[in-house]
Amino acid sequence: MASNSVYRTGKTPYHHRKILALAFAGGASLISAALMTLMVNARHLFYGISMLQRYKNTGAAKPYLIFALTDETYSIVCSGDVPEGVDQNRYYLFASLFDQVYWVAGSVAGTLLGSVIPFDTTGIDFSMTALFLVVMVEQWCSSKDHTPALVGLGVSLVCLAVFGSSNFLIPSMLGITAVLTLLRGPMEKRAQKETAHVD
Repeated sequence: MASNSVYRTGKTPYHHRKILALAFAGGASLISAALMTLMVNARHLFYGISMLQRYKNTGAAKPYLIFALTDETYSIVCSGDVPEGVDQNRYYLFASLFDQVYWVAGSVAGTLLGSVIPFDTTGIDFSMTALFLVVMVEQWCSSKDHTPALVGLGVSLVCLAVFGSSNFLIPSMLGITAVLTLLRGPMEKRAQKETAHVD
């Protein structure tokens, strides 16, 4: 329980132990288990890259904001408009802090009540897919520049065709990171021009 307040990657330590146990039970090596864990958590690389501009001037809160960036926090910070009259940096800080408090409280409640209350989890495995779809649709609707989404889709489809469905994930992530890194300068210049025209 306590580790969830420190070790937060969108998966509980229980999930990581389960992943590693399945990997080792199937005869996987330590390297394979490490790669599997990396793949599960690699989405945070993409979250971090997309938050560089938002967290640029957050001052002393920046290390905590980076630490607290989970799936839920990312969704709130990316899709939520900062209310009028509210400091943007304080909004990011408190959204992250409250998310962590909810995370820890939910972990404690789940641990305490999970063994007492029977619950069938069949069918709940769609929730992460649904979360990612909602985040993508929200970003698509709120952003004028669809380059990141189109790059992600295009690179993923190419890697799927080249490497097959069981081997395309890592090449896709590497390809998306490389292409977006190359396009970062032009995308920032385009965003600055659009902002200048609006002002």
